[in-house]
Amino acid sequence: MKLLFISLGCDKNLVDSEFMIGILTKSGIEMTDDETEADIIIVNSCCFIGDAKEESINTILEMAQYKTSGKCKSLIVTGCLAQRYHDEIQAEIPEVDAVVGTNSYDDILDAVRLTLDNKHFCSLKPLEGLPVIDAKRAVSTGGHFAYLKIAEGCNKNCTYCVIPSVRGRYRSVPMEDLIRQATELAENGVKELILVAQETTLYGIDLYGEKSLHKLLDELNRIDGIFWIRIMYCYPEEIYPELIDAMLRNKKVCHYLDMPIQHCNDTLLRSMGRKTNKAELIARIEDLRRRVPDITLRTSLICGFPGETQEMHEELMQFVNDIEFDRLGAFTYSQEEGTVAAGMEHQVDEEQKAEWQADVMELQEEVIMDKNETLIGTELYAFIEGKVADENAYIGRTYRDAPNVDGYIFINTDEQLMTGDIAKVRVTGAYEYDLIGEVL
Repeated sequence: MKLLFISLGCDKNLVDSEFMIGILTKSGIEMTDDETEADIIIVNSCCFIGDAKEESINTILEMAQYKTSGKCKSLIVTGCLAQRYHDEIQAEIPEVDAVVGTNSYDDILDAVRLTLDNKHFCSLKPLEGLPVIDAKRAVSTGGHFAYLKIAEGCNKNCTYCVIPSVRGRYRSVPMEDLIRQATELAENGVKELILVAQETTLYGIDLYGEKSLHKLLDELNRIDGIFWIRIMYCYPEEIYPELIDAMLRNKKVCHYLDMPIQHCNDTLLRSMGRKTNKAELIARIEDLRRRVPDITLRTSLICGFPGETQEMHEELMQFVNDIEFDRLGAFTYSQEEGTVAAGMEHQVDEEQKAEWQADVMELQEEVIMDKNETLIGTELYAFIEGKVADENAYIGRTYRDAPNVDGYIFINTDEQLMTGDIAKVRVTGAYEYDLIGEVL
């Protein structure tokens, strides 16, 4: 039997996909990237915002065609859309043979077996505990880096977010399981671990009674073969002194933090259900830059949240200009049904949201260009991600760049390099988002 697996959405969802692929390939199922040859098609879906929901639905409908035009005998939908809209999927897309919720992906082999036997299947376990997996992950990121999901769910209940309803409350993965996973990844060639969760900074609070991300970093730093450890999704109010201490003492931990703040206006932050304010954000950023002078700070912002005014937008623009984040993504607010924010007054029209988002990103382009120019002449390590076609140049990532969300460094050299190699480079030029360098 041949399997086509489509993973949509975030890197946390991708880890679930890799576990499911590991379970299925362990049972003897082969992978294919040809829809017409697939006996089994699985779509691991996303519904975080409207665009993601639309992409998931369109992908499911597209794959449904292969129930009649291809070899497909089993079409399975997993992930957040399956968890949130399981009744609608089963009622409105009859080609779907099974839905598997976010906390049920350890049932994926049962779903395949039963649907191949012409039986429908639905698994929606309570959003408690974690799936038990006895198969190794099938890493799909190229082999030299991998995501390590250290927790599931979220307790924050931001007013715009559906995650607690589709992923449940915060549950940390036991440290011994993470160390085992990380060791296996390193033994199979992974050199960069990217720590992800809906919020990484609270790791261990439910299992050990205290924040324990700093202890996890100490353990991961000891694993042979790992070169970089990168931390994503840190809520600013939860960043704590021991975590920064661990970043400084563990040489493998990148001086990089992804710290989504969403906005800077105090009224909007309260309306979003965020647990911080502008003054605290400024103080946190100043403290991080004081303690870790070479730190790269990434953030994300929401444009057009209900109640945002032109004055609030201008306040955000000034904040972005003053703070000078190293990396920044701005997104238009998505009115998600079932959330508190969806029912708020003073919804902002789509044209205005898009205009404000474009303003922020245009300003951030200028900020990054200026910051990149200050790097010219510096020396950095870079992971090789690929070769530039028909040129003696390669595409790389420095510690300042997380895969798929940040920029690259384009490296000129006559040397023969391979994807996953680590090269020391000197920065020789700068673009708006990327760097130019040469191998030392």
